[in-house]
Amino acid sequence: MTHDYTGPDLCALTATEAVEKLEKGEISPLEMIDAALARIEAVEPAINAMPTICAERAREKAKALKRGDEAVWLAGLPVAIKDLTPVEGVRTTWGTKALADFVPEESDPMVETLEARGAVVLGKSNTPEMGAGANTFNEVFGRTRNPWNTRLNPAGSSGGAAAALATGEVWLANGSDVGGSLRTPAAYCGVVGMRPTPGRASGGGRDYAFSGMGVQGPMARTVEDCALFLDAMAGTNPFQPLTFDAPAVSFRETFRRAGPPKRVAFSADWGGFAPVTREVRDLMAAAMRRLEGLGTVVEERDPPTEDLVETNLTLRGLMMAAGPANLPEEVRKHFKRTLSENIEHGLSLTAADIVKAERRRSAMFLEMEVLTRGFDALACPVVGLAPLDSEVEYPLEVDGVPTPHYMDWLKFAFLATTLGLPAISVPIGFTSTGAPMGIQLIGRNRDEAGILAVAKAIESVTEGFGRPIDPRG
Repeated sequence: MTHDYTGPDLCALTATEAVEKLEKGEISPLEMIDAALARIEAVEPAINAMPTICAERAREKAKALKRGDEAVWLAGLPVAIKDLTPVEGVRTTWGTKALADFVPEESDPMVETLEARGAVVLGKSNTPEMGAGANTFNEVFGRTRNPWNTRLNPAGSSGGAAAALATGEVWLANGSDVGGSLRTPAAYCGVVGMRPTPGRASGGGRDYAFSGMGVQGPMARTVEDCALFLDAMAGTNPFQPLTFDAPAVSFRETFRRAGPPKRVAFSADWGGFAPVTREVRDLMAAAMRRLEGLGTVVEERDPPTEDLVETNLTLRGLMMAAGPANLPEEVRKHFKRTLSENIEHGLSLTAADIVKAERRRSAMFLEMEVLTRGFDALACPVVGLAPLDSEVEYPLEVDGVPTPHYMDWLKFAFLATTLGLPAISVPIGFTSTGAPMGIQLIGRNRDEAGILAVAKAIESVTEGFGRPIDPRG
């Protein structure tokens, strides 16, 4: 194949640009794989984002590609899969020592869907143990670092995916989200991460298939690429009972048609629900002023938060009790303290605890629907502070307010998770440490298209993002 593209040229393409060139035959999947492998070799020592590479499997899959009847075709584009999501024949560790050498015999249904639609899995992205925690480190692969400033952490649990995207190791990466695991890494690494409606892109885990707390979702360097990847994930899967049909008009097409939003609700701290530093407040305020410059009306609105923390932690605990708590003792004995505490909390729940949480989230859902009626999205923090040093597992305070529980600094993630609403993190600027910061957009029920449109508008007036960076300085 003759063209003038170099490996760095290919890595600098957006996923949308790359797929268009792949479809036209201007570049080949094997060239994309080689470009990605060269980039990984160059930058991986600085960030440790993709510790497991399956190059030969990727080449074999690329050579065997045949376009099927799927509506979305990624045409052989290499992608990263989080190390919580099994890929047939590829080491999958969940970041825990007892499973350090585990190789699954079958893939997660999401991986099967993506491969059927032309994605080529190139490797696994790093994650904290069992995905628990918002800083990406584990005893199997060590720490992932923030590519914008490698002294800092990239957040978690999809920190490896976010760092790999930001540096151009891959064009798309899947993530998963319970407590902001897609949204916080996207915010800290200057990429886009969406937590979709439960069932939009996948269901619950194999052993808790009816739970909507944990979902998989798309991560990318641009909002359009995020829409493209969401299309590739969307649709009914017979093995996942929460899934439902993809929309008649693709998210990418809806994105392309979208103009500036008419009205956006905004809350800087949800009425004092959680602390936010002045730096983050200023970045969000500037983003809202730029949005107003496009003709959007921005109005302050605080979402419902009564009993939100208790409700979220109860439902999270129930998920932990249904999942990791049932692993063999030889696996659980290696778990870090915070993960073990999560499991113990889940196992201690009573029926009264669970009933209270279910009733409260139902009430909050209706309150949120009334509040957001007439708005395209609720804009608010992803988290309340800039990234910390890589060795800090979680902050002990935010803006002078103590955060005694390791989940306290992630409270802004709780609402979308608890109510099953779609949410996205999109970059808005840089902190004083040189690391990015994102803003969270929470949509109405099943309205991923709405938050993609608002994200598109914010992206259009924000500079410094969308192309790979070099973490080596």
